Amino acid sequence: MERYGIILGAGMGTRMKSSVPKVLHPVMGKAMIEHVISTLETINIEKTVVVAGHKAELLEKALGDRVLYALQAEQLGTAHATMMTHEHLKGLAGVTVVTYGDGPLLAKKTLEELFSHHEKSGAKMTLLSAHTDDPTGYGRIIRNTEGRVVRIVEQKDATDEELQVTEINSGVACFDNELLFEALSHVDNNNSQQEFYLTDLVEIISNMGHKVEAVVCHFTDTLGINDRVQLAEATRIMQARINEKHMRNGVTMMDPLTTYIEADVEIGAEVVIEPNTHLRGTTIVESGAFIGTGTQLTNAKVGAGAYINASVVVDSEIGANATVGPFAHLRGESVVGKGSRIGNFVEVKNSTLGEGVKAAHLSYMGDAEIGARVNMSCGAITVNYDGKKKHRTVIGADTMIGSNVNLVAPIEIGANAYVAAGSTVNENVPNEALAIARTRQENKVGYMKKFEE
Repeated sequence: MERYGIILGAGMGTRMKSSVPKVLHPVMGKAMIEHVISTLETINIEKTVVVAGHKAELLEKALGDRVLYALQAEQLGTAHATMMTHEHLKGLAGVTVVTYGDGPLLAKKTLEELFSHHEKSGAKMTLLSAHTDDPTGYGRIIRNTEGRVVRIVEQKDATDEELQVTEINSGVACFDNELLFEALSHVDNNNSQQEFYLTDLVEIISNMGHKVEAVVCHFTDTLGINDRVQLAEATRIMQARINEKHMRNGVTMMDPLTTYIEADVEIGAEVVIEPNTHLRGTTIVESGAFIGTGTQLTNAKVGAGAYINASVVVDSEIGANATVGPFAHLRGESVVGKGSRIGNFVEVKNSTLGEGVKAAHLSYMGDAEIGARVNMSCGAITVNYDGKKKHRTVIGADTMIGSNVNLVAPIEIGANAYVAAGSTVNENVPNEALAIARTRQENKVGYMKKFEE
């Protein structure tokens, strides 16, 4: 049976007090609506339609062609929003789940259980519900003596007895797709808000003679985000879920509360992560690596057994068993070769370093290609910018670059060469040559005595 998804995301989200649509605010590195889309993608949804409204162009720019779009130009309620998807879904046989772009905590397992129960029970509508000790503000699920769902009652309309019900409506529901659009045509806006509510479908579908069911899930799966306080709470829950997943897969975290790993990060087994670390974007950390306190990795690839401490790595790759830090900065699609050593206060930008390169401290390598086993001594830098353009430096394998050397690009230093400390080199150096480019020392004997007269 085909599966379809509708994500309601047209609301303004005024309580966020933001110029950005609410559903585009990030939770652990991804817009909250992207979490919903990703979850739907994992359960074989044939088509996902996002209902956009407020600043729809920003939503389409962010999500691209991952989904189809329907426009709700005027926000007239959840049933009205669902009706806007008719051009994509009306008349199709299958099961449709309606969910919300501000509900990023909805888990794959929960959605699978919802679909499974719906398909096996023969229901035409299956709600996702949850129990909570404080149901204030939520619509209550009202069941008959046989446990069948008969209606949803909003808090303002509930009797004292109904207010004691702890089973609440999450807003998420599965429908027989063909029946969904037939039933939507019967929804009216005869209520205080003059809006068309999706919850009205419980009674409409029941009155049509069809079964309505409910599946109970964990309450946190149902949490929506309406303001920045709830955004922070959802982020905390998502952080804990992500960290637990990695720890159960063999990752050691010294302090999960201060370890921030975004949703798309991949980590191998036997990795150790110290406190106050951030792993973002599409970062991949291979098995046995060590991520030290204060490290920030963004779209980085860290090889097996690598050691990174208190450093920043952005859009760059670190080879197996390499050592980086403390206080190093790698950026601009740099590649550090296997077994290399990048030490404290070293910056690497848009450069490729071969295996076994050593830059232990206070060096800058920008726009460079550095061969295997090169030693960049303390204070050695590539002078890559002439004020208008960037130029490249090429250094052959097994070359020694002395302390406080300036390599003025564009320049090539041959293999197995030696550049003497303190040199400013602006001409190519042949293989196996010694380059010295510094003023000859001259000692003025007795010079200081004249200041004593």
